[in-house]
Amino acid sequence: MRRLLLALPFALLPLAVAHAHDDDDHDHDHAHGTLGAHEHGVAKLNAVLDGNSLELELDSPAMNLVGFEHAASTDADKAKVAAVRKQLEQPLTLFGLAAAAGCKEDQQALESPLFGDAAKADNDGDAHEHSHQHSDIGAHYQLTCSNPGKLAQVDLAPLFKAFPATQKVNVQLIGPNGQKGLETTPAKAVVTF
Repeated sequence: MRRLLLALPFALLPLAVAHAHDDDDHDHDHAHGTLGAHEHGVAKLNAVLDGNSLELELDSPAMNLVGFEHAASTDADKAKVAAVRKQLEQPLTLFGLAAAAGCKEDQQALESPLFGDAAKADNDGDAHEHSHQHSDIGAHYQLTCSNPGKLAQVDLAPLFKAFPATQKVNVQLIGPNGQKGLETTPAKAVVTF
């Protein structure tokens, strides 16, 4: 499966940013083996451009996207989760890609306990324990670009605008010019391959 394309190179990359919660003595749920600690306001993006294939993998605490991490029980919470899921289902509006590159979405996978996916924490019915659960949202997109030579950058400004609680995104890029890691913010939202 193409997911290996993302998993292997990123396992070899050094971390670009030191993580503030390394001394945290809580036992957190880190969805699908993500790098670093669960930190509100901070998301991670892996971007791989290989030939005409562009893969984007976003991993974010749910707090950044929906404003909470508990299971949606009220109608308002359920509506918020549904609205965020609908936004995440449209990667071409969340990530600014050059129109000349002709990128079209092939596949996507969205994962989160908030979307009804099984939580990775154990469910023993202890309400206190669940009130402290950290939920992440993962989004994996595979796109095909008819003219990948025109894809020189990815603009994350639409992502920051859609989810204003996201203060920075740590990006790992692999493209025709090699690999690099960098930090983006709403004021510095463009990354180049």
